[in-house]
Amino acid sequence: MKIRGQIERVVYVNEQNGYSVFKVKADGRRDLVTAVGNVISVTPGEVVELVGEWVNHPKFGEQFKVIDCKTVMPATIEGIRRYLGSGLIKGIGPVMAKRIVEKFKLETLDIIEDNIKALYQVEGIGPKRVEMIKKAWEDQKEIREVMMFLQSHGVSTTYATKIYKHYGNDAIRVLRDNPYRLAMDIYGIGFLTADKIAQKLGFPTDSPKRIAAGILYVLNQAADSGHVFLPYRELVRKAMETLGVEEKQIKEEVLGLVREQRLVLDMPDSLPLLTDEIPSSTPVYLPQFFVSEKLVAKKLEILCSTPRKLRQIDSDKAIDWVQKRLEIELAREQETALRKVLEEKVVIITGGPGTGKTTLVRAILEIYGKITEKILLAAPTGRAAKRMSETTGWSASTIHRLLRYNPAEGGFRYNDKNPLDVQLLILDEVSMVDIILFHHLLKALPASCQLVLVGDVDQLPSVGPGQVLKDLIESEKITVVELREIFRQAKESLIIVNAHRINNGEFPFIRPKSREELLDFYFIESDDTERVQGLILQLCKERIPGRFGFDPVEEIQVITPMHKGQVGATTLNEKLQEVLNPGTRLIQRGATTYRLNDKVMQIKNNYDKEVFNGDIGRILAIDPEMQELVIDFDGRQVYYDFSDLDELTLAYAISVHKSQGSEYPAVVIPIVTQHFVLLQRNLLYTAVTRAKKLAVLVGSKRALAIAINNNRTQKRYSLLSRRISETFEEKEASLDLHVDT
Repeated sequence: MKIRGQIERVVYVNEQNGYSVFKVKADGRRDLVTAVGNVISVTPGEVVELVGEWVNHPKFGEQFKVIDCKTVMPATIEGIRRYLGSGLIKGIGPVMAKRIVEKFKLETLDIIEDNIKALYQVEGIGPKRVEMIKKAWEDQKEIREVMMFLQSHGVSTTYATKIYKHYGNDAIRVLRDNPYRLAMDIYGIGFLTADKIAQKLGFPTDSPKRIAAGILYVLNQAADSGHVFLPYRELVRKAMETLGVEEKQIKEEVLGLVREQRLVLDMPDSLPLLTDEIPSSTPVYLPQFFVSEKLVAKKLEILCSTPRKLRQIDSDKAIDWVQKRLEIELAREQETALRKVLEEKVVIITGGPGTGKTTLVRAILEIYGKITEKILLAAPTGRAAKRMSETTGWSASTIHRLLRYNPAEGGFRYNDKNPLDVQLLILDEVSMVDIILFHHLLKALPASCQLVLVGDVDQLPSVGPGQVLKDLIESEKITVVELREIFRQAKESLIIVNAHRINNGEFPFIRPKSREELLDFYFIESDDTERVQGLILQLCKERIPGRFGFDPVEEIQVITPMHKGQVGATTLNEKLQEVLNPGTRLIQRGATTYRLNDKVMQIKNNYDKEVFNGDIGRILAIDPEMQELVIDFDGRQVYYDFSDLDELTLAYAISVHKSQGSEYPAVVIPIVTQHFVLLQRNLLYTAVTRAKKLAVLVGSKRALAIAINNNRTQKRYSLLSRRISETFEEKEASLDLHVDT
């Protein structure tokens, strides 16, 4: 069967395999048709020709199962109006599309093609807009050949535009030569999508290019899960599972990638590079991770062994002075930590909430502020940096902004050749820092710089690869002071008391003394996941704002362990958007609808925009004609082209990982057995410690008990701890040899 029509809306998209559910206004049918199938991507407003068959789904009724999907030009006045107003042509939105089509009827597309100056006849169109429309139309014309080629191989408008933007007129040549480049070059197109395109282009499953791309995909997937490398045996096994080819072929391509310097085998130079000789436990790295791990160890040794420029301070006098100055009394652990900072080059300060890390940082700043102006404060995220500024009274920035990424040069402005002008750097929330970012930071520090690292080692490790803070501590080569004592004032907070109880494997206090008493920690029990979802919506919309006065969007954050399921981030975002921001000004991209005033999160580092993974903002404006969104990130307005919207996600509900480094006035945490896989102590501990004034857990006691008792964290493949130990020991051995000589 064949049907033709215009896509009204996209209901669901699986980004991994392209399976989509979308509604089509089909020619000759009164009701919208539900179309389903693997079409890679579809866009509202597109006119499509679908080939497939009618099926009857037991739950959803009649559907059209798509086998092939092609974009075609609309042939009716209404179709042309919707096509032009869909956001495909920059400079024409729904209002302008209506005016143009009312003027030129069925000739509209021909007018734009052959006589564009005739658009001056339309109200609101002047020379500037005509030039914009002309350029957009010509761009569309140029990519039409590419579009036709791509769509004939199963790629629709959204990806096709990205591909054309990246490769230009070379797109077809690149794809015919090696479609697997898409997975490496273009954000949003992964290996699985590239593999589909390659198969349609006739690439065999045992193509060396496919196998090489699949091996790199497996290592990148491992990095997304926090691993810095994979053991050789595990890489081979996972690549075989992903690609469905023989072990011999995988091993051959691993060696090929090593020769091309696209992979690194961390093995003794004495071993020959032959397939049969590679020990199964040999670490296999992507080059940037191998370099980062080795150079972090080397730079730490240099920092620790190089004398500082700052003059030596009398510890006893400084500690007495700062306590009087700040009118505080340091606890014994704090005093020990401060003494270490005053006497040593690199110090790690770790501890949970309420143990006085912030007070200690303020004391360090007060003392060193008297002898140098060259002090910098940094944190991994914008929110963590903002919180650091608020609690210390000193200016703090993100690591990315501190190092000043330069898009033109494709790297950070401050590096080993152009170091920062700094004598003391204090880095907060170190548990969030991945190996690559830590490498870039250390590279930019002069050898004489003093470094203070502050963090909570019991929190989740970084979203990116590595476990930097844990490895630094386990190396036993860096001075570490752990703050354990909870201060009296902090003991009055159930959030802090319960966070420590959870971290110690104990059940939190969950029964209030009286119903009238306002506490800062609550547990609402329900074993029914659907009811948990309903309770979360009630809490965010009515109960918390009504009782505590928190703004439901700005001050309440839902933090959930998973993305999927009834109380996963994806579903909760849709439901919370409906109840908290049911506006009509919207734009749809894929299965996500973005509305004016929506709370959104950036999900990849964008150095050009200076917006980074985890940054949260609000949508200030949606301009269909300019195909732009304006988002406010902490007072800074950032413009997004509609084609960049896959870098965003709704942020009414976020994962625990994405919440790291941030604090929110009120936090709501679903905890259900449906999330069994991710019910872990450090995950729950991290979520609870995000709450500043109110934490509400909603779910079952059984799920809560599972999380508290599960202290088995996922092992991350990292050799940083060992490399640090070896690097320091090699230096010590060389010094001993020098002394003996």
